[in-house]
Amino acid sequence: MKKKKTTVFQAVLLAALLLFLIPVRAQDVPPDAEGASGREDTLIPEGHTLIEPNGTSPDYVELLLGVARKELGYTEDRYKNTKYGEWAGDPDAEWCAEFLCWCVDRVDITFQTKLLKNVYPLYSSSNTGRDWFIGKGRYIARTGNVPGWGSQWYTGESEQMKKNSYIPQPGDWMFFSVSSSGDTSHVAMVEFCTRGPDGKVYVHVIEGNNPEAVARNMYPIDNWAIQGYGTVTDLAGITMRRGCEGVKVKELQQKLILIGFLAKGYDTGVFGSLTEKAVTAFQKSNGINPTGVATQTTQMTLDQSVSEYYHTHPDLWGVDD
Repeated sequence: MKKKKTTVFQAVLLAALLLFLIPVRAQDVPPDAEGASGREDTLIPEGHTLIEPNGTSPDYVELLLGVARKELGYTEDRYKNTKYGEWAGDPDAEWCAEFLCWCVDRVDITFQTKLLKNVYPLYSSSNTGRDWFIGKGRYIARTGNVPGWGSQWYTGESEQMKKNSYIPQPGDWMFFSVSSSGDTSHVAMVEFCTRGPDGKVYVHVIEGNNPEAVARNMYPIDNWAIQGYGTVTDLAGITMRRGCEGVKVKELQQKLILIGFLAKGYDTGVFGSLTEKAVTAFQKSNGINPTGVATQTTQMTLDQSVSEYYHTHPDLWGVDD
């Protein structure tokens, strides 16, 4: 990430994050303990048990983690420059984001994938990566509430997401903030998760700039500095309101257009006054408090209306060959 002016208070908080809030330095595991997959039992701290991923990860996740593992131990030169910063155009950048983006680029070059700017962001500055994931509809806040948006819920579930309930998956990007402003200050890539002898979930990551090397680390899932996760797949719904922008907003608008509450052509992905009016009108017609905010109840009711619309309009049904 680009360097920013840091107050003494922020510096103390960052030092606390790196020195006191991390219970285990996973990079202390001997290098020869790492197997071909990079996730052998010897990498799991004593007393911990591996939490298997929830479902099958896309093939590119292991490719990406493989590239990151090969960089373990890389350090800044004596001038604080890195090849990751140089690749991004700023050799002495605070390079946690640059490292992850560089790894994605290596996968694209080596395996002819197109992950950068599609599955993962290309960025250097604070907040940009987190906001990119939010815009793509693939972000889960640790608290279950995204500032400027609202509460979240897991896809297909009727209850709101509980704090610290999401267990990140391999390949997710984990964003941190040690600032009262909420600006992101660090990012790491999830390798796997374990459950400790204390019953807590621990997130094992590979990260750059910690503080001068690529290293493994382990964080308790309730670490106060964890803001949230940019996820590999779309796993959650989110409250939307005026001012929000992104894929989720566009999907909301398309549903409102389909059932006649928003004029065609206004699926812009920007939640403006017309979308707010459309949401309010839909809420009034369905006995929902007309706030203009697309809450969980509003969106679930909208999904039901869309489903009913398709059932009564067979001309919209797809035909299988």
